[in-house]
Amino acid sequence: MRFPDDVPTLVHGDVMLRAHRLSDAEAVMEQCTDPESVEWTTVPLGYDHAMAVDWLTGRIPQVWATGEEALFAIESTHPDGRRRFSGSLSLRSRGDKLAEIAYGAHPDVRGRGVMTTAVRLLLHHAFADLGLETVIWWANRGNVASRRVAWKVGFTFGGTVPRWLDQRGDFKDAWVGSLHRTDTQEPKNQWLTAPVIESGRLRLRPQSGHDLDRTVSACNDPRTHQWLPILPSPYTAADARTYHAMVTERMVTGTGVFWTIADPGTDELVGSIGVPRMAHGTAEIGYWMHPAARGGGAMTEAVRLLVPHLFAPTVDGGLGMRRIFIKTAAGNAASQHVARANGFTEYGRERGATVLGDASYDDHVLFDLLAHEM
Repeated sequence: MRFPDDVPTLVHGDVMLRAHRLSDAEAVMEQCTDPESVEWTTVPLGYDHAMAVDWLTGRIPQVWATGEEALFAIESTHPDGRRRFSGSLSLRSRGDKLAEIAYGAHPDVRGRGVMTTAVRLLLHHAFADLGLETVIWWANRGNVASRRVAWKVGFTFGGTVPRWLDQRGDFKDAWVGSLHRTDTQEPKNQWLTAPVIESGRLRLRPQSGHDLDRTVSACNDPRTHQWLPILPSPYTAADARTYHAMVTERMVTGTGVFWTIADPGTDELVGSIGVPRMAHGTAEIGYWMHPAARGGGAMTEAVRLLVPHLFAPTVDGGLGMRRIFIKTAAGNAASQHVARANGFTEYGRERGATVLGDASYDDHVLFDLLAHEM
């Protein structure tokens, strides 16, 4: 194809896909030096105006001419009221009516729905005009913003591929998804969030990178290890980051949701609470407390704050559960007190079902609470 003459212009509302222009160079440089772009994409480090010009006048015309990539500029209105370059997105041919989609947004338009609209435009072009059968999506594990766009337009996700994506010589774990031309372009699963829930004493909030040090110290505590022997020992900052990545994946796949229990004055982590498993209207609550915060009833309060959110209808922002349950080792009297103090009913035991940190086995004591009992 001849560039830019044969590049189609696609428009929906305020969002336009068009051929790149030399006048986009300044905005391209702004995007490629933005920290989010550097973290999640393969843009060269030290990106400058000359690199932008070279990409616009060299690489882009080349990929259109060879047919290896249909690479569009996104144009939309920025918050300052000016219409200008807002990012790029492309279809990279993989042959046999297959293509890979890739996209990146200018920082000024992120969170405004621009990329979702742009991706929908490109997918319609891919299936209706180019005759593609399937489009595949890849992103570094943890790139929640990219995955959220793919989720909104209906991609089905296939899990995590270890050390697959080359980012400047460092091979990253990859999320992968696909969309077939016959698929309904709507989300296939629930995307869970952890809303802030507060009392005067505690704040339940989404987990943060600022929690890493306190997570490490809590998870190296001997008492924590006794009741949660699945924790690595010693527990390192890398383990905490892996845990946070797991939390992210549970939430974006709609299979679990987690909160940091924080001091409302300092926002410092005092514990963690969450739903590691949920299905068919039933959810399990799990929790642990930082040793410095034990003994004052904070976990009892945290569960009291969380339970109404779990039972609240989804239309009201809750999870719409009908039953929630807690499993605790028979020897963990503190955890059982939390369940009983919140009105949970002990309904049975799983004998010898859990291994403890000292390698002994203990029963699981089972508690549950039904929505109509609230």
